[in-house]
Amino acid sequence: MNKKEPLINVEEALRIVLGETESFGLEEIDFKESLGRVLRENITSDREMPPFNRVSMDGIAIKTAVFESGRRDFKIENIQAAGSEQLLLGSDNNCLEAMTGAMLPIGTDAIIPYELINIEKGIAHVHLDEIQYFQNIHKKGLDRKQHDLLIPENTKISSAEIGVLATVGKSKILVSALPKVAIVSTGDELVEVDQIPAPYQIRKSNVHTLYSLLKRFEIKPDLFHISDSKEELRKKIESLLEKYDVLMFSGAVSKGKFDFLPEILSELGVVKHFHKVRQRPGKPFWFGKKDETTIFAYPGNPVSTFVSCLKYFVPWLKKSLMLSFDNPNFAVLGEDFKFNPVLTYFLQVKIINTEGKLMAFPDAGNGSGDLANLAKNDGFLELPSDRIEFKKGEVFPLIQYRF
Repeated sequence: MNKKEPLINVEEALRIVLGETESFGLEEIDFKESLGRVLRENITSDREMPPFNRVSMDGIAIKTAVFESGRRDFKIENIQAAGSEQLLLGSDNNCLEAMTGAMLPIGTDAIIPYELINIEKGIAHVHLDEIQYFQNIHKKGLDRKQHDLLIPENTKISSAEIGVLATVGKSKILVSALPKVAIVSTGDELVEVDQIPAPYQIRKSNVHTLYSLLKRFEIKPDLFHISDSKEELRKKIESLLEKYDVLMFSGAVSKGKFDFLPEILSELGVVKHFHKVRQRPGKPFWFGKKDETTIFAYPGNPVSTFVSCLKYFVPWLKKSLMLSFDNPNFAVLGEDFKFNPVLTYFLQVKIINTEGKLMAFPDAGNGSGDLANLAKNDGFLELPSDRIEFKKGEVFPLIQYRF
């Protein structure tokens, strides 16, 4: 008789997974293609920001001392356009028209916007009693000095960082290289999305759910399907282990007659770190490693696959890429809930923001095979295994999948 395999708890499983993170090296890419990637160098300002005293409103540039002496009419000498060389005010009693983004003309120290003047026959008439020195001027170096740190290493690049990279002329940047990932579905019951399934078949869905999750991190995995042939599984997996940094499996890890995956992985020299976690859904989750290839083998039921990827793979990937991963969200349970087995339970919930609080309302669905229920909800509330009753108003960790 085979000895029953022990279950480990969720905390221990996550600790083991996070202890097996990998660095995939660095790569240099075009900054325009860097959205969502992890920066691996410090970005500093190549010059002062702004690099000159910059006109911040369309209007006229004058000398404040002349205005303060009582003058309100100024002859227009010329126009200081954005992108043109800096002009010199010829006479202190005159002015220059100046456009937003232009250099402040030499000899001037204030901008009066067009809304507060009228121009007749080349004379600007000012309708103000007082002005401030350097008003409507973005002072040189006010934002940042040359060589100031603008973006620290290990920042996940958003649209905001893209603009900064462009401003300082960083057309090529160093980022964390991404893992090469294969997602593998198994089972003769699965057909392609564009096929009409027989009464005993279903369309593939888990691999596409996983694919979309990985795309959030700019990873484009390769998809494979292997039939329930033990020999074919062994041959294909042996090949994949040589080519990929990460293998993700959906199915073939439970106790069915055709669930060959754990046995085959062992035969191929993959070191099993654990198989079966004290959780629902996703109890048969298998995790292991061979050399520098990490294997996540999820149960075939869609909710099990989905939540296990969010709970374990996503933190593993974030840590591997040098991103923060240990700041979980929390939500308030919106109504009483009971769950009897002594397992950590990932409860499907609908999230409503109520007066600044995330309220989580249970919608458990019909088990780990109820894929459609995921589309009704927003995340999973992680309920601890040491209780069976959970009260409205209690706060628990939240795994969100809508952003």
